[in-house]
Amino acid sequence: MHEPNHPRMLLTSREAAAVLAISTRTLWQMTHDGVIPCVRLGSTSKKVTVRYSTTALQDWINQNQVGGKS
Repeated sequence: MHEPNHPRMLLTSREAAAVLAISTRTLWQMTHDGVIPCVRLGSTSKKVTVRYSTTALQDWINQNQVGGKS
């Protein structure tokens, strides 16, 4: 259960796509291509759950930002 005093550190693919204003399909392709950072939970022999760190996404956005003043 999500506690309001504890911010969520990991987002589902649907949540991450919404935050980035892209489709889940685009997010999955970017994840598959290694373009966007993700966290893989679980073993390789079983189903792996993919989540997206809010901090890593913000860092990725900052690193990929173009234009504007430096």
